[in-house]
Amino acid sequence: MSNRGKVPSFLCGSDVIVLVNSAAGGGRARSYLVQIQKLFQSFQVHAQFVMTNSAAELESLAQKAIRQGKNALLAMGGDGTFQGLANAAFGSHVLVGVLPMGGGNDFAAALGLPADPIKAAEAVLQGSPRLVDLVRVRTAEGRTRLYAGGGGIGLDAEAARYASGMFYRLPGRARYIASALRALVGFVPIEVRIEFLESGLPACETTVLLAAALNSPTYGAGLRLAPDATLDDGSLDIVLIEDIGTLGILRLLPRLISSGELRTNHVKRWKACRVRITTRTPSAFHGDGEILGLTPVEIEVLPRAARILAPAARANPQLW
Repeated sequence: MSNRGKVPSFLCGSDVIVLVNSAAGGGRARSYLVQIQKLFQSFQVHAQFVMTNSAAELESLAQKAIRQGKNALLAMGGDGTFQGLANAAFGSHVLVGVLPMGGGNDFAAALGLPADPIKAAEAVLQGSPRLVDLVRVRTAEGRTRLYAGGGGIGLDAEAARYASGMFYRLPGRARYIASALRALVGFVPIEVRIEFLESGLPACETTVLLAAALNSPTYGAGLRLAPDATLDDGSLDIVLIEDIGTLGILRLLPRLISSGELRTNHVKRWKACRVRITTRTPSAFHGDGEILGLTPVEIEVLPRAARILAPAARANPQLW
């Protein structure tokens, strides 16, 4: 904290709005709001903090701010909150950022932001712009949506329902582990087909616990499904976990809980730019923990689609 107020912020002189999702992280954002505001003041960054009650309201306000010519928008919340900002800002030249206050914060972690909200905010204020990829999904209903970190079908999508419901107030990884255990009750593995479009890779058909398309190494508060993924490599990391039964899942849980590592020979991984996922029966697809629609879905990476404040060591030099 010794550098606070001494390191110039890239946001100085910008017209900054911080959109606060008051519902994120079980109300966590509200508890840190005063400290974050004081931190901005110490960096001489003049920002308007706007309270919102949901990611959807935040997205609507972000769209309005962009139409009004605002040039820097930050979202205070979790991965789902930033998803709203990313969708609002897509196609514009607005500089965006995330102040992580959610239950998972996997996208923020992939950016290199600390888990501590105050330290993360300080890293953003000392950061510089970085170009990162986003992911676009088209669902069976014809809906098109962007997400930033991870998305998929199967057990994780069912767990996402519980994570935003009955286990909403549990902290971090405990929230997602508890949600996955609850989702196991009555869960039926999914027959899935993945086609690698615009690629020479053969299609894959199998029965899975989950099928995911990731931009970040983790989701579910640090579960390392795609450890080699990076936010700016211009590709998706496709991950399948084949059906290993309830007992097999329970055997994986101790390591998942302690370290987030997934070690089983029933995992398949590929790199791709565009895929189609179909299932025998319609299945819910989530992105960043938000249910976006039903299968079949087409998913593609959008290289360098967002200009985001990141810790300076990870920033793009050409954007200084």
